[in-house]
Amino acid sequence: MSGVTRTPTHLTQGGATDAGIGASTLRPDGTLKVTGEFAYSSDLWHEDMLWGFTLRSTVAHAEIVSIDTSEALAQSGVYAVLTYDDLPTEVKNYGLEIQDTPVLAHGKVRHHGEPVALVAADHPETARRAAAKIKVEYAELPVVTDEASATREGAPLVHENRKDHHAGHVPHPNIVHRQPIVRGDAEAAARRADVIVTGEYVFGMQDQAFLGPESGLAVPAEDGGVDLYVATQWLHSDLRQIAPVLGLPEDKVRMTLSGVGGAFGGREDLSMQIHGCLLALRTGKPVKIVYNRFESFFGHVHRHPAKLWYEHGATKDGKLTHMKCRIVLDGGAYASASPAVVGNASSLSVGPYAVDDVDIEAIALYTNNPPCGAMRGFGAVQACFAYEAQMDKLAKKLGMDPVEFRQLNAMEQGTLLPTGQVVDSPAPVAELLRRVKAMPLPPENQWETTEGADVRALPGGLSNTTHGEDVVRGIGYAVGIKNVGFSEGFDDYSTARVRMEVVGGVPVATVHTAMAEVGQGGVTVHAQIARTELGVDQVTIHPADTRVGSAGSTSASRQTYVTGGAVKNTCEHVREQVLELGRRKFGTYHPAWATAELLLEGGKVVTDGGEVLADVADVLEDEAIDLELEWRHRPTEPFDLRTGQGNGHVQYSFAAHRAVVEVDTALGLVKVVELACAQDVGKALNPLSVVGQIQGGTTQGLGVAVMEEIIVDPKTAKVRNPSFTDYLIPTILDTPTIPVDVLELADEHAPYGLRGIGEAPTLSSTPAVLAAIRNATGLELNRTPVRPEHLTGT
Repeated sequence: MSGVTRTPTHLTQGGATDAGIGASTLRPDGTLKVTGEFAYSSDLWHEDMLWGFTLRSTVAHAEIVSIDTSEALAQSGVYAVLTYDDLPTEVKNYGLEIQDTPVLAHGKVRHHGEPVALVAADHPETARRAAAKIKVEYAELPVVTDEASATREGAPLVHENRKDHHAGHVPHPNIVHRQPIVRGDAEAAARRADVIVTGEYVFGMQDQAFLGPESGLAVPAEDGGVDLYVATQWLHSDLRQIAPVLGLPEDKVRMTLSGVGGAFGGREDLSMQIHGCLLALRTGKPVKIVYNRFESFFGHVHRHPAKLWYEHGATKDGKLTHMKCRIVLDGGAYASASPAVVGNASSLSVGPYAVDDVDIEAIALYTNNPPCGAMRGFGAVQACFAYEAQMDKLAKKLGMDPVEFRQLNAMEQGTLLPTGQVVDSPAPVAELLRRVKAMPLPPENQWETTEGADVRALPGGLSNTTHGEDVVRGIGYAVGIKNVGFSEGFDDYSTARVRMEVVGGVPVATVHTAMAEVGQGGVTVHAQIARTELGVDQVTIHPADTRVGSAGSTSASRQTYVTGGAVKNTCEHVREQVLELGRRKFGTYHPAWATAELLLEGGKVVTDGGEVLADVADVLEDEAIDLELEWRHRPTEPFDLRTGQGNGHVQYSFAAHRAVVEVDTALGLVKVVELACAQDVGKALNPLSVVGQIQGGTTQGLGVAVMEEIIVDPKTAKVRNPSFTDYLIPTILDTPTIPVDVLELADEHAPYGLRGIGEAPTLSSTPAVLAAIRNATGLELNRTPVRPEHLTGT
């Protein structure tokens, strides 16, 4: 890597051993990030690097008649122009599960912004201008944009001649995956219901909107391989997809994680990785690719937009009788994570409630809309929006308090889920609702001051549209359920390498995993685990790369559970080897070496009664103990393709929200005043980080409730708003007070009893805001995001 600057470095964390699990230790990268000194992947540099640029399709569905690259190649400063015909092997597609995504379009483009050609040049502007000179002739084809156009008789097929493992059980080739869940007899149960409510709901396409764009640096190596420095969520998944396209064995594609500026699911699929490597290997020079914001909107998948149809019944005393639902997710042009999103949407569609009789169907479509895949909440978000609106409808029809109605039907430990799985750890749904309802409400008319109205506290904010006239307060509640970890029989494991040695007379530990630190704080927690298990003060976190075994994806709220579990497991084995070494050296000096429960604390070997037997430095001396081990959680199993039965998930997490809003009913403007949350986290390994994750997830749920949506033209399938000028996300002025009540009910099956926490608050925050707006306005509001015209009728 001669000539490369600002690459990832070891993060060495010092601190007392009481800075182990349960302590709010500060993040080692925190100060660097807030002062602007942290090196992100877009900061990577090589002294003789080229710049890569991607030419993308300007239409959503078309045959490629011709591509003329001659003018681009003739431009001064251009080193390479690549199209599909230049790909080096017969492997020309990639994908997380279904390899249906072309590295570069061939014969046809299937969505707006699909990569068609690549350019490498000596300056980013030169590369951009050269790409603009590539002439692509398209013959446009009809687009499919929704279920009706995708499944009608004679509909254009987004993918002809499908051979993937889902193709055999779907009713139409434009359906990626279908998952029904049937339990009991929903029709018979409906006849016993005293009240029945139905609803049709629409959930918009949300973008992950991470602030750090897709970027990376590919450096050709002397052995014919390539070193790739990249911001991603899953190094080994990337490696599995990249190497076959390049025609290289995996050990010749060496990947190192660079600084990641947010992810939220949008970096689980490949973006520039293969493109950068192709250009580097073709030119023999390092190639850097950094997307601008416009490119980023086309360079990653988004949250699936959805249409959801629900029916619930209840007895007059408020007990749920049955639930029917149909969920249609738009997966866009390529599969990405759609099959797994369907599994989550269907299996969690009933919500955190006990319902014996259900009839559920979830599907994901192939369309010519932008590809959709993983985003925080992953199928459970869309379902939660719909079932929580249904709970409010039922409570209103029964004349019941909406919180009490939910508590009456709340699942608990031992509840049988619609999939036949028993909830085998605490499920404090009713308690979370009680806690969030009991929090003090913010005072009324907060905008009133002695000097007049503070417009910052009013709908419309600094636009000064109101001083309180036509402003109505509303309060709403919601609760959700999210699975943790990979599900449906996936071999979900992680790997950790831990080295313990004496440096400068002091025992130190080094933890090496391939976990992608995307902002969730895993590097902090890994050091805390090592301090707890090994009794050391100083822990070094090795940069994440593919020189250690896979850590799986930083998604599904799984990393603290699974990679944290792997670090804990490896540390325990290292500790045992240290103690065994001590027994061999000092065992004859004290009987406790053979009879007592021994621990490592404060750099010493101690008994469980606190007696010091030896310094760890004296035990290790010049020896180092270095282990790399895999760790797995309990196995899951696939859902039956006809009935949906199966123990599909390893763990569940729960969060409840109360939203307080002020609505300007004349202008349709909304100010979210407060979004209180109560969440069970099992065990808070780092309480400060836990609260930060809950507040962050809550804010993303707020965004999709009132402002965030990618707008796709239904006639052309082209994206209308690929910029932060037109795609709005919450700023600090939009973000309300978010008080958090953390409940810790341990899951005995998980390391330290913890629960994955990152996604659950994203579920219930959205329907809580919608419920509050409904409460303020009396409107039904069955789509998200809510826009002013939905409130004013204009």
